[in-house]
Amino acid sequence: MTMPLQHFRFDTGAASHVGLVRSHNEDSLLSLPAAGVWLVADGMGGHEAGDVASAIIAEEIESVGIAVSAQDLRVRVCERLGRAHRRITAHSREMGHATVGATVAALLIFDTGFTCLWAGDSRIYLLRGGRLSRLTTDHSEVQELVDAGRLTQEQARSWPRRNVITRAIGIHDGPNVETVTGPAQPGDVFLLCTDGLTEHLRDQELAACLTVSVSCTAQAVADDLIARTLNGGARDNVTAVVLHCRPPDDGTGARQ
Repeated sequence: MTMPLQHFRFDTGAASHVGLVRSHNEDSLLSLPAAGVWLVADGMGGHEAGDVASAIIAEEIESVGIAVSAQDLRVRVCERLGRAHRRITAHSREMGHATVGATVAALLIFDTGFTCLWAGDSRIYLLRGGRLSRLTTDHSEVQELVDAGRLTQEQARSWPRRNVITRAIGIHDGPNVETVTGPAQPGDVFLLCTDGLTEHLRDQELAACLTVSVSCTAQAVADDLIARTLNGGARDNVTAVVLHCRPPDDGTGARQ
């Protein structure tokens, strides 16, 4: 199989923390630069439920392999999310039909294009040319109220039911992920994170942290994001994956 020309050298940083309130971490993450796949998942359902659900998602996606096209990569990931969904629903039945599931936010890069797939309120951001944009829209009750004009973004931050999500892997009849695609460019910085991060850090602070990635490693940025969240109280588990699409050093486009 002929490998496609790679246009980036991927500098990836990843970090996760239980936070300062929870007793265990229900978040999972995955970084597969060689496959062009990065992922965060936030479990729900408590110990032996949420942590199992997010781990199942990461375990399934880890087998994605090397795709031959962007469409092939999306199909591979969606197929594995379907398998994860079925495994999670089976785990729920074993636990007496308890509520078990996990949000997911996955970034796929093939050639010079990216795809975001997500369900729930874990997010993907893109910093390009000094401007931060959110590529995902939360699947949550509070987001629906904001979209309907019944809440402002500021009010949404303290709304009592802000953590109630409307989509997740393992819930309802299927994965039901949303997808957005776009071009990737050298210098792009992506952030994948669970809601434990965005509960404490506003977009302006995220942009400032990601801008620093130009002059330091993506791992240093991910560690800084976690530290800032802990300093803010970290009421939830917190996970961040930072990806800097750097130009190839030697023209070969080798991945890291």
